[in-house]
Amino acid sequence: MNELVIKRSILGQLKNHLSKKEITLLVGPRQVGKTTLLRFLEQDLIVKGKKTIFLNLDVERDFQFVASQQSLIQHIRLSLGTDGGYVFIDEAQRKVDAGRFFKGIYDMDLPYKFILSGSGSLELKEKIHESMAGRKRVFELLPVSFWEFAAFRTHYHYGDRLLSYLAHDPSQSVSLLEEYMRFGGYPQVILASNETEKKDILNEIYQSYLIRDISFFLGVEKTDAFTNLTRVLAASIGKRTVVSELANTLGISVPTVKQYLWYLEKTYIIHRVTPFFRNPRTEISKMPTFYFYDMGLRKFAAQEGNEIMGQSGFIFENFVFLLLLEYARDGMHPIRFWRTKSGAEVDFVVDAVYPVAFEVKYASFREPTIGKSLHSFIKQYSPPNAYIITKDYAHKVVVGKTTVNFMPFHALPNISLP
Repeated sequence: MNELVIKRSILGQLKNHLSKKEITLLVGPRQVGKTTLLRFLEQDLIVKGKKTIFLNLDVERDFQFVASQQSLIQHIRLSLGTDGGYVFIDEAQRKVDAGRFFKGIYDMDLPYKFILSGSGSLELKEKIHESMAGRKRVFELLPVSFWEFAAFRTHYHYGDRLLSYLAHDPSQSVSLLEEYMRFGGYPQVILASNETEKKDILNEIYQSYLIRDISFFLGVEKTDAFTNLTRVLAASIGKRTVVSELANTLGISVPTVKQYLWYLEKTYIIHRVTPFFRNPRTEISKMPTFYFYDMGLRKFAAQEGNEIMGQSGFIFENFVFLLLLEYARDGMHPIRFWRTKSGAEVDFVVDAVYPVAFEVKYASFREPTIGKSLHSFIKQYSPPNAYIITKDYAHKVVVGKTTVNFMPFHALPNISLP
């Protein structure tokens, strides 16, 4: 069994882009299934009678062919001929100065379509992006989303009726939610047959990340301090991050903390959320919060036990952030948080045509209850809609000109942002 058992929504976009001249660049964390997707695309082309070549730069035999641009071109021509074809290059970041290398080849206007992939290294995310401006389209493959996970767990029986099914069977939707909050969305973890195997795989993913991306590629020597920082962040998701306090707690300098946070962001471990504000005199305008891209890796980094109770509210908050992140992938709807200097706070504000507030509540509701903080936000901004995302409760309350929607998490995709 492999990752292809779990259908990835990005596959259709990748197939459509194969007809474009620009380079297809697939990036993302380690072990989320990038190689599997490339192999699937290649096999699909072969079935259609297309000529392909696949190089993995983690393999020494393949790496020799990128010693120079001319050696790569010669190898491609020998393999595909001169009439064109598809060139797949996995782990492209292994090539030193990969951005300039592939930019030069692209500018030769050869009759080949290049599809590159690589882990979320700084080389790939920064230098390739800069060097190949206008010559590539970037696709991000993140851990399996909750919707992809739920479709897989229900054996794809419901198709486009999945949201209706989750609404119809609340106990099943909560069961899927709790499994996802515990183990996250790495394909191998989802496919593992038991809890022990899932934990072992998460350990391997985390250790591989520390050794390959952090210790070796990024040149971070104090991995203990880096690991401790990751653990602190994992245990304090959604809380304001004060760099000087982290430095004191960990016994490292402020510049080092900033550098490590930057590494964690660039390698798809954490996502920074900054404050929403219009009036810096009354609203907090600094000190971000951080959330994890994967729930299982967050739990492993925090070294938590089996239970999800106790911190379930914060874990659910991270989960809802990942759902909201689907809206922000195009950069059109950035996700913020709102906190005032007097102590009022709203978990998330999607900065759209008007600010849309989202409060996250994991506790069960018996009646609609709106906290003082959300009342304060509504009084100040009067948005047409605000949302309280719950585990399984639905209701509507009108406050002034604002409709406050109590909404189960599985209904969130039904929201239309302004």
